[in-house]
Amino acid sequence: MSKRVYIESYGCQMNFSDSEIVASILVKDGYTPVKSAEEADLVLLNTCSIREKAEYTVLQRINEMNNLKARNKGLKVGVLGCMAERMREDLLEKKKVVDLVVGPDAYRTLPDLLSKVGTGQKAVNVLLSREETYGEIEPMRLDSNGVTAFVTIMRGCDNMCAFCVVPFTRGRERSRDPNTIVEECKQLVASGYGEVTLLGQNVDSYKWSAKDDGATQRVDFADLLAMVAEACPLLRIRYSTSHPKDMTDKVLEVMARYPNICKYIHLPVQSGSSEVLMRMNRGYDRAWYLERIASIRKHMPDCAISTDLISGFCGETEEDHEQTLSLMEEVGYDMAYMFKYSERPKTLAARKYADDVPEDVKSRRLQEIIDLQKRKSAERMATHVGAVLEVLVEGVSKRSAEHMYGRSTQNAVVIVPRHVDGQELLPGTLVRTRIMSATAGSLLGRVLEIVMLSLPKHEPTSKVTLRQAQGDNTVVA
Repeated sequence: MSKRVYIESYGCQMNFSDSEIVASILVKDGYTPVKSAEEADLVLLNTCSIREKAEYTVLQRINEMNNLKARNKGLKVGVLGCMAERMREDLLEKKKVVDLVVGPDAYRTLPDLLSKVGTGQKAVNVLLSREETYGEIEPMRLDSNGVTAFVTIMRGCDNMCAFCVVPFTRGRERSRDPNTIVEECKQLVASGYGEVTLLGQNVDSYKWSAKDDGATQRVDFADLLAMVAEACPLLRIRYSTSHPKDMTDKVLEVMARYPNICKYIHLPVQSGSSEVLMRMNRGYDRAWYLERIASIRKHMPDCAISTDLISGFCGETEEDHEQTLSLMEEVGYDMAYMFKYSERPKTLAARKYADDVPEDVKSRRLQEIIDLQKRKSAERMATHVGAVLEVLVEGVSKRSAEHMYGRSTQNAVVIVPRHVDGQELLPGTLVRTRIMSATAGSLLGRVLEIVMLSLPKHEPTSKVTLRQAQGDNTVVA
């Protein structure tokens, strides 16, 4: 009998990418991905620990699995990812629901661990690795639109930001062989994909070296970008996430040089106050960050910039908060992810600082940040009206079956008519579009020219649900 697996992913893009690695491993072990937990013999929850709310959402979902198990006696439930590493003891206490616990560096052991379920042996592996990159495993593209895909270029993080749990749940930085990255991108082009996002906790610290005929070959992130851009000229390239202390002008020069590298940078600032940034252990101050912004504008005046912002970090004063608002005004972000500070166990902040900003003050400051970003997003989007942008069509608009949506190189969502001169625009089509109007969240365009028709697509074979915990974080785009 065939074995059926359903994977649910929570949190960041890295988790989504990891789920595709897990699916590939399990398919080789005889599993078939299915589209719902009710159809499955095995349900895997790929979890996120970045904020307390994210963990709470997963714990609620684990409780729901108890009801599903009552109806399906043979069902196995596993917890993967960051929560598996951070909360393994708590999860193991949920014996009636959770059958196995697997950390982000132990997915190769899933088949062996599954064989232990029901034997009385612990099906647990949360060991972190200094070498694991899954570089040679071809991901199984799940719930894909056939146009965009993720490619992980490195794992782990060496930056000990005071508020962040990632170094404890994903381990130290290690970079993947660039040749395997280029090969995966080539395979995506051959499969009809039009865009890739290169993923890492801090892509700017990507570094790889190897000896070839006695000489040492070294590749940094700028080199990798150039390698992918040259090897795949028809593929649009994005990346996430950058760290302000590590972003170099060399990266910006490469971005400006290649037209297929998207002119969009996510550059988390977290706070506009140098004092808060020092307590956060971010490795830069306000002046350094603004110099990086100036360099981006110098190399690519049309580059879109987004950020992360935290309200109410330990010791944040009203003056610190005002400095965050003033930095937002000065930079003029296209989009921002905005959060209230949530203390995480084991972090530097939890050990060293008091979480001393009252909850109502955090909420009020967050709302002021949200309100300002809504205004700045609307202002930035309005600058595109009248411009001609190349838009990669991704799918049918949620609001109208007669319209398609896609994104510009600046990552702006653009709505266009589904039919142009009697021809239907299929996902993957690249079009030149005149922008007619704008809101804070999207642009409305008129297609002037079809630049490139979509390539043949592979139908997605399954579904992964990517859930982002809401309530303590807000996205304004």
